[in-house]
Amino acid sequence: MIPSVLPTYNRAPLHFVKGEGAWLTEADGRRFLDLGSGIAVNALGHAHPALVKALTDQAQNLWHVSNLYQIPQQQALADKLVEHTFADTVFFTNSGTEACELAVKMARKYFYDKGQPERVEIITFDGSFHGRSSAGIAAAGSEKMVKGFGPLLPGFVHLTFGDLDGVANAITEKTAAILIEPVQGEGGIRPVPDAELKALRQICDDHGLLLILDEVQCGVGRTGRLFAHEWAGITPDIMMVAKGIGGGFPLGAVLATEEAASGMTAGTHGSTYGGNPLGCAVGCAVMDHVADPAFLAEVNRKAALLRQRLEGLVAAHPEVFEEVRGSGLMLGLKCKASNLDVVKAGYDNLVITVPAADNVIRLLPPLTLTEDDIAEAFTRLDATARQVEAT
Repeated sequence: MIPSVLPTYNRAPLHFVKGEGAWLTEADGRRFLDLGSGIAVNALGHAHPALVKALTDQAQNLWHVSNLYQIPQQQALADKLVEHTFADTVFFTNSGTEACELAVKMARKYFYDKGQPERVEIITFDGSFHGRSSAGIAAAGSEKMVKGFGPLLPGFVHLTFGDLDGVANAITEKTAAILIEPVQGEGGIRPVPDAELKALRQICDDHGLLLILDEVQCGVGRTGRLFAHEWAGITPDIMMVAKGIGGGFPLGAVLATEEAASGMTAGTHGSTYGGNPLGCAVGCAVMDHVADPAFLAEVNRKAALLRQRLEGLVAAHPEVFEEVRGSGLMLGLKCKASNLDVVKAGYDNLVITVPAADNVIRLLPPLTLTEDDIAEAFTRLDATARQVEAT
């Protein structure tokens, strides 16, 4: 008999009932160190006082009115994002998947309105993850994502990750955009080198293409800058955001330049819940913290401490771990042992990590992680590695 919750996840037998900072409490009372943050969602940790206050204050006044009317909290969050980024305009969604759908529509509508309706193809890269909608799985193109879900949405050209020559050779009169994650998350914590991001920006400029960045997982302070592309000194035309922007509340956004968004006029897109007062009130509180240069400086300081400890962990357990990869507090441990075995052993040692492709475990702790948390992370990961070695 099928369970009442559709069984599309192989869920761990854990039932968390409370969270505080980087810690989760299981129903049986055990306390777990959370190095996953709900897959990079809880940017400020669990139950951050500022987010709790923003949500409860707003909940006492207004939850939902729809986008048929002006929403002051939405305007406030859009203004903050425009102030701190390349963007001129923002559309709010409920998730990164919805953000992907709009980013694809926006790019294609741009060229349609410019009198070039044939320009519909978007170049993407293997190992990518852009959500599980029809556009998202077609963009990723991997067998794991698309098998059994055809016919696929056409208009995506899949290239090898890191193949700049392939990008130049793939551009035709039908090409509209390049879509890439500055740091692949699901793909195994694979950063795109700054020089390659610069080269992709230049290719787009040379050929009149739009550059779409997917910063759903790597954005909102995760790499030590407000958005990961800032390390390369470039700007996109369109950017997908979600996860950390809501700090745990379902919230996403598409940020764009005025030019890239020029085709998206009244009636071309919509959302019943996107940009609702609750989500945007929380998003404003997140931005007030994460956009602060002093906060980002602390993220970088703590990221350096954590990485140093992880390098020591790899050196101490060469049969379990191979290398540390990633940027800021978006780190991965490439495993020699099965990454799933490492994640499972972590549960026994009361530490949460997240599996990814390429036999990697992801460490995506709250950006508010403390030095004591970092020390405890090393202790628990070391015990995890010793357990894996013993089996």
